[in-house]
Amino acid sequence: MDEEKHQLVGEKNVVGSKLQLTVDEVVEEYVGSFGFSQLVQVILVSLARIFDSHCTLVTIFTDAQPQSWRCIGRECGGTTAASVCGLKPGTWEWSGGSTSSTIAEWGLVCDRKFLAALPTSVYFLGSLIGSAVFGRLADGCLGRKRAVLASCLLTAATIFLTSFSPNIWIYSLLRFANGFSRAGIGICCLVLSTETIGRKWRGQVGQVGFFFFAAGFLSIPLIAYPTRTCWRTLYRIISILPLVYSIFILMPFVAESPRWLLVRGGSEEALDVLRRYARINGRELPPNLSLLEPSSTNEKMVSGKGENKASPIERLWNTRWAVRRMTMVMLTGFGIGFVYYGVQLNVENLNFNLYFTVAINAMMEIPAVFIGSVMLAFTNRRLLFSASAFLTGISCILCMIFSRTGDKNGSEISSKKRGSLPQLMIEAVGFMAASTAFDVLYIYCVELFPTNVRNFCVSMLRQSLMLGASISPLLVVFGRSSPSLSFLVFGVLSIISGFLSLWLPETRNSPLYETLEQQEEQEMLESESTDIGMEMGKNLQM
Repeated sequence: MDEEKHQLVGEKNVVGSKLQLTVDEVVEEYVGSFGFSQLVQVILVSLARIFDSHCTLVTIFTDAQPQSWRCIGRECGGTTAASVCGLKPGTWEWSGGSTSSTIAEWGLVCDRKFLAALPTSVYFLGSLIGSAVFGRLADGCLGRKRAVLASCLLTAATIFLTSFSPNIWIYSLLRFANGFSRAGIGICCLVLSTETIGRKWRGQVGQVGFFFFAAGFLSIPLIAYPTRTCWRTLYRIISILPLVYSIFILMPFVAESPRWLLVRGGSEEALDVLRRYARINGRELPPNLSLLEPSSTNEKMVSGKGENKASPIERLWNTRWAVRRMTMVMLTGFGIGFVYYGVQLNVENLNFNLYFTVAINAMMEIPAVFIGSVMLAFTNRRLLFSASAFLTGISCILCMIFSRTGDKNGSEISSKKRGSLPQLMIEAVGFMAASTAFDVLYIYCVELFPTNVRNFCVSMLRQSLMLGASISPLLVVFGRSSPSLSFLVFGVLSIISGFLSLWLPETRNSPLYETLEQQEEQEMLESESTDIGMEMGKNLQM
């Protein structure tokens, strides 16, 4: 049946002596749905997610709450104070030294404790703005590959400069710049990885980037522990990696997306990329093959000719079904972003060894990626996402039962209390579910929108995720005095996100369309075919 369908498609698209096919048809029939060439491309592109993880999670250690303090003066020696807030400066010191974290070095405790949340909050705000900028650049003049390159180079520069921050204000400004810079890595790597993959493997391949993010998550405690006495050293070490990657891996070995090249009018360049993929896979493209242009409307927009001068993004906001989808994706993303990043940052409120707890959460990312990859092969996206969000919410609410209230000042841990092991286990399960939901939502978004606005839509999703993430540090700081409340908020938001996703259409085994017009036309035809099939089924039953 599939061979007959392909034969009909091929006969329909033969113009003169040329065989005209879409990128999807070329990938499926001639290049291979997922061959060795695509595997190498996916791995090389996804390596950048390690740096994305480092940038995001480094503050768990650099901005960590010091665990203990000691008296150094006579005035302090005879006191039984449970907190440093009532002590005079110079009569006490942090046990780990004043350079172990930004909180210790700049005294972000007591009446200044909420300043500790500022760098992480503005980092996510920078990511929010950067997502919009890089999304437009990647769909427009830069393309996917050059957007990743620019993001990696800027990330390396801003991380290195952060290590020289003289105070909390400059530090926050540089964290904002760092968040802006790294925004292009996540959105562009995902799109660049999946646009040359057949529909059968698209969901699983989309999970590879999250595996490398998990690898970065797991490696950050290993880098942070030897540098625990100086937070600046940690920043300098992780700044080297994206620079090396950009020069020696990304520039020479990664290819641009043929879909982007085609949409921008470079059909021959797109064919060259596909030929290279096919050759590495041991296959060959027909000599008379040419790529089918997405649509006449899109051709006019690219060439600058014709009456319709509206950009794809403008047409997106004028298309009712696309706006409805985008709104639901962003609302869902806000809740998941708040929970996913908030739970990671909230590990210090579990009263376990920080390095051990972060390592546990990092290891839970790996089964989350594996489960997501396996489930995406035979489970609907909507069902998998909503179930993961519900499990996250239930786990967070259960964590309330085992929460322990902090001291009344909520600023320092006055005595070393062991956290609850059941709480740690439940939190780990909840984080694994949140990670699965987070990963699946990205794949879902890629499949919901066409090529000429896909990067923009993924960037909009990332903005909503970052907006939620930018608020979560405030809840983490508040959670130092009321851990149960923070878990309650995380749980409720996750459950709401799960319900919101039920209003999105299912995309499993759907093709990737090139333009809004093409997608609207094809989905309308599919909907009509489904309605006719249901009507015929009812008639047969009667």
